[in-house]
Parts: sequence; structure tokens; C-alpha cells
Amino acid sequence: MTSTDSASPAIHPWEGCGLHEAPMDPLQPEPQLNDNEETELYSVSWNQDSGCFAAGTSHGFRIYNCNPFKETFRRDLKTGGFKIIEMLFRCNILALVGTKVNTQYPPNNVIIWDDFQSRCIGEFSFRSEIRAVKLRRDRVVVVLEHKIYVYNFMDLKLLHQIETLANPRGLCCLSHHPNTSVLACPGLQRGQVRVEHFGLNRTTLINAHDSKIACLTLTMDGLLLATASLRGTLIRIFNTLDGTRLQEVRRGVDRADIYNIALSPNVQWLAVSSDKGPISYNQSSSNALEPLITRSTSANPSSSFSFLKGVLPKYFSSEWSFAQFHFPGVTQFITTFGSQNTVIVVGLDGSFYRCSFDPVNGGEMVKQEYVRFLKTEAASQ
Repeated sequence: MTSTDSASPAIHPWEGCGLHEAPMDPLQPEPQLNDNEETELYSVSWNQDSGCFAAGTSHGFRIYNCNPFKETFRRDLKTGGFKIIEMLFRCNILALVGTKVNTQYPPNNVIIWDDFQSRCIGEFSFRSEIRAVKLRRDRVVVVLEHKIYVYNFMDLKLLHQIETLANPRGLCCLSHHPNTSVLACPGLQRGQVRVEHFGLNRTTLINAHDSKIACLTLTMDGLLLATASLRGTLIRIFNTLDGTRLQEVRRGVDRADIYNIALSPNVQWLAVSSDKGPISYNQSSSNALEPLITRSTSANPSSSFSFLKGVLPKYFSSEWSFAQFHFPGVTQFITTFGSQNTVIVVGLDGSFYRCSFDPVNGGEMVKQEYVRFLKTEAASQ
């Protein structure tokens, strides 16, 4: 390729590379750091089913299981840390992006790492800094500030190139159900989201907000999209096939920086974390959403394509926060849903919370578990 943000294909063969499902290979890293040694936490990210999360640190990376909470394994390297860690469900394959001070893995390279074999099995090199990497079993997606590259997982051949508006946050999300292949990312206009239904060879452009997109997420099957803008006052939910707005939730009246949006597996609950401290959980109260919930979580989501068309209303009444949890200090958090009306929250201060909420009365959530999983200077309970 000759473009400014060109990428080179894999430099290591895939032959003999198997996917070994959980538990991950418990190899002991070398060298092993003392837990009392201060480590800077660069990033935290969920795996595709939110059962695990990865932490990129100044010395390498660590993988944690959420229920029960435990460290699965870690890699501490002499060469430096990683700013992006992307898991592939619970298997041994990860995508890694280093930092500017990493002497072996720079921030413009993506390393496909097989921890079962303890080696790099693929690499992409770009001319600009990588903003995000997303994986599904058949695709590798690399996000740069103005372009997104989509590769076939088995041979790492380039399949698609997508132009975007300036995207410094690396906003991009994928569906993870085997029967649907959906990607959502910023479009070329302010406040616009582009949705690619690769299996249907269909592109949907959604004018989601008046200001720039700050955060977005898809359901597992890619049929629902939730978005927030830089203003951070409204969360909107869309049908990704035709761009219909299905619901709007008001987070508050003041501006907020939205870090994370999560939808529960049954699409009944929506969680939002922001720089305002609380994480709010909103319940969809409209009966009109029930057909969508039933179909979007079915075993064969492709059948819901025809069902959704022309059935759902365009707009529901605005709803307010239902339950909240306030955190001490100021740090960035990501959240997801656990079992039995619980939510899991992980912070860049090295903290892990499990909280429960009352599905009937809402209000302040109850902290069930707190773990300081990484000793950082900013971490506090």
C-alpha cells in the first residue's frame, strides 16, 4: 500500500495456531515484578462477554477474571508496557499495542500474541499511532484517527477500509454473535455513526447527535446501537438496520464526559459511566421494546432482521437515571453487567467493584465487593 496510513500484513505464519479456550495457559512470566512495586495503569478493557478484563500497564499486561475475581495471568516485560490490550473471548489470542517508551513494541504496531505459544504470530505496522483494536473470531479491526482497517482473521488479508471523521478516542465496536457481522464507528459528519452490516453488504448512516460522538456500543448481535455525544446529557438507542431511534435516556442536564456505555444481555438495563462520578442505570419501561429484546437475544438473530423492519416506534419518552453508585476520588471507570442485578466496575486507579441494585426501587447501589487489583499512586477506596 502507498497510503499515509498503510499497513503491512502478518509477518508470522498462522499455521499451527490453535485457539485454546479458558482457562488461559498459566505460564509464569519472566521477569516477575513485586506487587509492592508501583505500576502505572494505562488502560482497562472488557473481553467480548465481559467475563474478563485486561489491564495494560507500564510493565506489560494482566488478565483478570470477574466472577470470581482473580488474576488469571500476567506478562511483565523488560521492554516496556502496553497501552491497548484486546482479548478474544477467553482464548489465548490477544492484540497488543505498545507505548512510545516500549523499545520493542511501538504505538504504531499491532501485535497478535498467542500466549499458549508465548510468541507473536502476526503483526501490522502503520505510519500513525493506533487508537484501538477490536477482535472477533473472524476479523481483526485496527482503528487509526481517520481510518479503520478490517482484516480477515485467518490470513490477515485486508477486507475493508473505512474513512472516518477525526477519531482520537478510537471509537469502534463490533457484534460478536457468529450469525451477524456488524461494525459501528463515527461517520464523516459530526454526530454521525456509520454502521456496516457486512453479512448483508449494507451500510447505514445514523445522524445520532448534533455534536461529536463521545461513546458508542453495540449489542452482541449488532442489532442495537447506543450512543452518547460530547455533551453527555443524552443516551440514544437505535435500530442499526434502518437507523430508527428507539429510545432516549437523559443522564442529566449538565455536560459530562461519557467513558462507557453498557447494555445488559436482555437489553432491559443500560449503564453509563462519566466524569461526574455516578454510574447511572436506566430501565426500559416501554412494552414496545419487548419484541426487540426477545428477538435480539435469540439463538438465530438473523431472523430478527425482517421482524424489526417497520414494527418498532421511532421514539420513546425520555427517561431519567434509575440507580446510581458514587466513587471516591476522580478517575475513569468502565462498567458492565454481572449476574442477579449486579454491575461490575473497573477503574484506572486499579480498583474493582461489584455492586447490586434494586430492580424495583432503584436508588443508591450497594457495594458487595471491592478489590485493589493494582497498586497505583492514585488508587484509593
